[in-house]
Amino acid sequence: MPVLVKAALLGIIQGVTEFLPVSSTAHLLVSERLLGYDDPGGVFTVMIQLGSIVAIMWLYREKILRVVAGLSADPDARHFALMIVVGTVPALVAGALLSSFVKRVLYASIGVIGAAFLIGGIVMLLVERVRPTAHLLDADRMPFSRALAMGCAQALALIPGVSRSGGTIVAGMLGGVDRPAAAEFSFFLAMPMLAAAFGHDLLEVRYRLGTERALEIAVGFVMAFIASALVVRPFLGVVRRRGFAPFAWYRIVVGLALIAWTLRS
Repeated sequence: MPVLVKAALLGIIQGVTEFLPVSSTAHLLVSERLLGYDDPGGVFTVMIQLGSIVAIMWLYREKILRVVAGLSADPDARHFALMIVVGTVPALVAGALLSSFVKRVLYASIGVIGAAFLIGGIVMLLVERVRPTAHLLDADRMPFSRALAMGCAQALALIPGVSRSGGTIVAGMLGGVDRPAAAEFSFFLAMPMLAAAFGHDLLEVRYRLGTERALEIAVGFVMAFIASALVVRPFLGVVRRRGFAPFAWYRIVVGLALIAWTLRS
């Protein structure tokens, strides 16, 4: 398979899975193995993540501009911005302390990824059954305690197979946040978190960047942007109509398949 086709496929996988509760990191790690794509230093993976960041910021550009413009005079805008900061801090701290260990040890373990998929799917099904009645319907009104809880859940996504969006949304639902509101707040938490992760990883791989792989990275970036931009709205529609059960069952099936693959190898 031509390398540019592999780059395009991986970009699509990144874009589709980044904001779904299925772990984009795990999908990329497994897909790169299956496709036989060599990514020395993780340069390609780091760069195509930027495509997803730009896509979600483009989709929510009006709200971002409204919040930024209202910081000086609008208490609601200041509250929302502060809650995003509160929700981002736990993951930043966890990343600073643990990211090197996670990348060195856990990224190489298909068994860990499979177990995280399986456990995450089961947790999502249980939460769908036992979650309290939603009383918070607007992401703009997120209280401090819910923002902090969702931020702590986001920190767990350092483990490959633990979905960033899935963890934050589940934490919100357990706190009485409506599914779409939890999903929207999760998207806003993703912006600073993904940007910080991208900046950190870019510093690590900056000496490995070269013009010889520029076309691969460009293809992956564009496909990640397009896929992310196309998947967010339909995802919210599925969440409103059917909840998270379809994603939970997907995680369980994939988790069992990865565990079986590990046991057979």
